[in-house]
Amino acid sequence: MKKLFDFDGFFDKKLAVYMKENAGKYTSAQWEALIPKLYKKFGETYLKNVGAKPCEYYLDLNDEELVKTLALHFEEGVPVSDFLCREIERRKPACLLPLLLSENEPLAETALSLSDKIAGAVSVCFEILKGEFPEARKERARELIRENAQEAKEFALDALSCGVEPDFMLETLSFTEKRDKRVLDALLSAFKAAGENLQMYAGFLATYGDEAALPTLKEALGREELNYLEYREIRYAFEALGGEIGEERDFSNDPYFAQIKQQSEASFALSEEEARESSKKGS
Repeated sequence: MKKLFDFDGFFDKKLAVYMKENAGKYTSAQWEALIPKLYKKFGETYLKNVGAKPCEYYLDLNDEELVKTLALHFEEGVPVSDFLCREIERRKPACLLPLLLSENEPLAETALSLSDKIAGAVSVCFEILKGEFPEARKERARELIRENAQEAKEFALDALSCGVEPDFMLETLSFTEKRDKRVLDALLSAFKAAGENLQMYAGFLATYGDEAALPTLKEALGREELNYLEYREIRYAFEALGGEIGEERDFSNDPYFAQIKQQSEASFALSEEEARESSKKGS
């Protein structure tokens, strides 16, 4: 295996010297724009103590060696550079996936962040959600699943049937391509059985975008027990799918309606006052 180097640490030292030599020459915004350019230049610079350019250091490693190098960085406490991460992202090695289940939490989360678009990564993410892993790792797995919802559809349907994070599975399914009766039935069933989460499930139907949900949404709009917030969200879903509202319902006695109306009027009054003040300053 190759020797481990803290390339970002090397760059930080060079940057500190450069910033000291050019103190007062650039504004904070200019430094912010300049530093990435300096980092790129650093990556393309031959380093005698390394024997290579940072951007080329990992090119001769095979996939297994590359992934092993990543793991060794964490085992030996050597910071992982962007150059190593970029090479892993470029190759998308399948041998990275076992690290997603590693007992080393920082290593697992880093591997997760690098595993998007690797074949099989979505499947491993569902293993994470079903297993006993820290919430931070599970949330990163959810992010990857959301970003690959269509690929995750069958896994999400299976997880939903097993009662694994049903709301998240429904959210994922809402991002898949429409015209799948299984998905629509799952979203409609959740909406019909909803209690406090009625608005959320209506939102899932709107996101899914299948007009076959219109009759169910139309029926729901007529429920007497709806408060204004629930009605508004269902109406949004109904209209988003192409439905047209007829006669408006009266929510003048609804506390949520009164609160929103009061906030709206206060905001309008504030805007009017700001406009008057602006006019005075301009005259």
